[in-house]
Amino acid sequence: MPTFPRIISVDDHTVEPANVWRDRLPSKYRDSGPRIVRAPLKSMSFMGGKFAPVMGAKGDDGPIGDWWIYEDLHRPLTRLDTAVGYDRDEIKLEVITYEQMRPGSFSVPDRLADMDVNHVQSALCFPTFPRFCGQTFTEAKDRELGLLGVRAYNDWMVEEWCGPEARGRLIPLTLIPLWDAELAAAEVRRNAARGVRAVAFSEIPPHLGLPSIHTDEWDPFLRACDETGTVIAMHIGSSSKMPSTSADAPPAVGSTITFANCCFSMVDWLMSGKFERFPHLKIMYAEGQIGWIPYILERADVVWEENRGWGGVADKVHRPPSELFAEHVYGCFFDDAFGLKNLDAIGVGNVLYETDYPHSDSTWPKSREVGESQMGHLAPEVVDRIVRGNAIDLLGLTDDGLWAGA
Repeated sequence: MPTFPRIISVDDHTVEPANVWRDRLPSKYRDSGPRIVRAPLKSMSFMGGKFAPVMGAKGDDGPIGDWWIYEDLHRPLTRLDTAVGYDRDEIKLEVITYEQMRPGSFSVPDRLADMDVNHVQSALCFPTFPRFCGQTFTEAKDRELGLLGVRAYNDWMVEEWCGPEARGRLIPLTLIPLWDAELAAAEVRRNAARGVRAVAFSEIPPHLGLPSIHTDEWDPFLRACDETGTVIAMHIGSSSKMPSTSADAPPAVGSTITFANCCFSMVDWLMSGKFERFPHLKIMYAEGQIGWIPYILERADVVWEENRGWGGVADKVHRPPSELFAEHVYGCFFDDAFGLKNLDAIGVGNVLYETDYPHSDSTWPKSREVGESQMGHLAPEVVDRIVRGNAIDLLGLTDDGLWAGA
């Protein structure tokens, strides 16, 4: 392509600096809230979709890494958290320290510089320590501290990560207290009042021990999103259960089928009736890719047409699921040539581009080259919509693709 639009990535990641919670929690919680310690690794595995690290004691043998400590949780920083810049064969499951990270993982000026290298103008970033939708705080015993932890993260996200230094190029994505839909609604409204238009949510809440979207338990949260124009962003793994086939399946199995949870989740939403009850609601699937979408829409329409009488949806889903998808759902991809070849069956207006910086799947620093290669058959105006136009409309950005709340 003679020119390729400046990318607006709807799925990148931030690694939170060590002081995020110590600086923002009330003084009585600073030593019990999330904090970093440096310690050796005793053991670590990632099999069957389950990540299992064990921290060693001071003086033990083993590689040294930085660990987040919070209640009973010991979570290390790993090379998979920040893999860009490393040869693929050098990216292994290992603990690291902040000094061993690419600075763009946690430093705003360095992130902007790495975005420039990658032809990226703006980026929406998911969390690391809280996990993709704040599961870390949901699983904690102390609910008061958990709520303060969610709010502290959101304040840091809006005021610092996406603050003046970012010049509108970093787009805020906030968390909610998943254990209470009324508190979640209040947090959505608090952040919407300062210009936030995206909130993280779980792809499959029952995997977290939470109600499904087929109940009315989430309605206060969904109403808040509907009324404020806040997009519900669901990242693969936001149910704390990555797809796999067996307890001994290597990570490569799960990595191949990471889209599966998005697939299940999207059918849940399409058959839930929520889009008719909340007509302005929008959802997006980060890192889910898009090639699987056409068949699911085709099958969902057949089931709705032929089986809705006994399928439990006749009284709440009154339109074909494919029509609901077109109005409410966005698929996100970073490397999906097959999906782009079948774009007409998905919808040009329902696709968003991403770079996944700084994770191991990231196309950095060649996201432009990947896009040019896979979108070369598309008209320039279509490419522009996929790479930036749809994101501008969905996230309420300025015409220049910047966060207006900055």
